[in-house]
Amino acid sequence: MKKIVITGGTGLIGNILFTMFSQRGDQVYLFSRNPESAKKKIPGAAGYLKWRGNDADYTADLEGMDAVIHLAGANVAGKKWNEAYKQEIYDSRIGSTRALVEAMKNLKKKPEVFVCSSAVGYYGDPGERELTEDVKPADSFLADVCVQWEKEAARSEEAGVRSVQIRTGVVLSTEDGALKKLLLPFQLFVGGPLGTGRQWFPWIHAEDIAAMFIYAIDHPGMRGPYNGAAPQPLRMKEFASALGRVMRRPSLFPVPGFVLRVILGEGAAVALASQKVIPKAILNAGYKFRYPEIDGALRNLLNK
Repeated sequence: MKKIVITGGTGLIGNILFTMFSQRGDQVYLFSRNPESAKKKIPGAAGYLKWRGNDADYTADLEGMDAVIHLAGANVAGKKWNEAYKQEIYDSRIGSTRALVEAMKNLKKKPEVFVCSSAVGYYGDPGERELTEDVKPADSFLADVCVQWEKEAARSEEAGVRSVQIRTGVVLSTEDGALKKLLLPFQLFVGGPLGTGRQWFPWIHAEDIAAMFIYAIDHPGMRGPYNGAAPQPLRMKEFASALGRVMRRPSLFPVPGFVLRVILGEGAAVALASQKVIPKAILNAGYKFRYPEIDGALRNLLNK
């Protein structure tokens, strides 16, 4: 039995992780800005810890933990980007990661591993290039956030704590995210791809991304960045066609790029970027995907 602490534990991935850890008998502690609310949303955790901001000392909270999972961060597709929101995106990731690493340095008993979320935004919009973990980062705001985020996370090694970063792709779930937003248009027979549809779409089933975090904890040989995307990349147009096929709806009505730019501003780049992400490192580490291909993933998620 391990003691696991999760930041962002009430979010989509954290919720799944809580269930998976609980099923195997681990004790889960959840960080939240509002512990009482977290307790109502996810009852049954071993403890609910208050996130007190990036300047707080979390040494006492992390004492005795076997693993730390860091998922917290402002949603990059949450609203239209302006300078203030971009700063929030940056601070919510880099500042919080730094606070956790500083606490680890002070611990009497260190955790075995620090698994920190990152994102495929690291790669920017490179078009047709295959993106394995050794590809250099792009020159963009989101790529810079990911670079600094991973750099802070890797500093846990200075404290003697193994560091793993999961470059998370587009997580598919009916609870939240891209798939949830696309369901209604398809149900109303007006669904289609975002933008031209030619961009590579780095999808992953929500269960697989959660299982990847657990795999990183259980395998001491894992260190550094791992791409969190399915092993069968496909273009946005192919994804929309698969969704239409599984839902028995047409996929004929693309959402033009300019519409996304009006709604999301700079954030539209996240939806329109072409990222042919290959999960080379996690496959080499022996991870077996539960949902390696899109039709099976969508049938599972939509109960078809």
